[in-house]
Amino acid sequence: MRLSLPFKSQLPGLAASSRLLFLIVMTLLLVGCAALGNNNTARNAEPKPGLSELAHQAAAQMVANNPDVTRYNPMIAATFVSIDNLSQSSTFGRISSEIMASALAQQGMQVREVKMRDSMFIEETVGELILSRQVQRLSAQHNARSILMGTYAQGQDYLYVSARVVRVGDAMVLGSADFQLPLDNNLRSLLEGQGGW
Repeated sequence: MRLSLPFKSQLPGLAASSRLLFLIVMTLLLVGCAALGNNNTARNAEPKPGLSELAHQAAAQMVANNPDVTRYNPMIAATFVSIDNLSQSSTFGRISSEIMASALAQQGMQVREVKMRDSMFIEETVGELILSRQVQRLSAQHNARSILMGTYAQGQDYLYVSARVVRVGDAMVLGSADFQLPLDNNLRSLLEGQGGW
């Protein structure tokens, strides 16, 4: 009898310990499943918009804010330049100008194709727009009434782009839009080949 009493008194303790262990294991399993669920949600999240999508949104915004911008046809496009050195561009500057011109064409702008040995630049000094003689000559040659131009700035985590359509006659900004892109390895590679063009 004396032997059975300690044994019986240990059974409830074992049962309580087992229940506690079971609850701990179940809690850990639920936390693990929730973490897996969050990882799947992150994987299934839509990717952030890229250059092409943002350029098309910017073009639509330009025209929506000033529908008269499309009256200043035809337009020629200048290469986008680095805000830190307006005599430099990059692969990014060239492709962003091309994509933006294409996006504006889809919004109703008549875009004249101007291909030269060197890319076309707009010079800026102290924030004032100065149309170079070359650009004025090209505008006259192609009967252009407006020019697409833009600048970009590289930050730590983002690349900031500012695009605008400028009237040739008096350098007035007809439409503008800004956007930013997360700075990833793809963008860094497009920015690497900086050089005057």
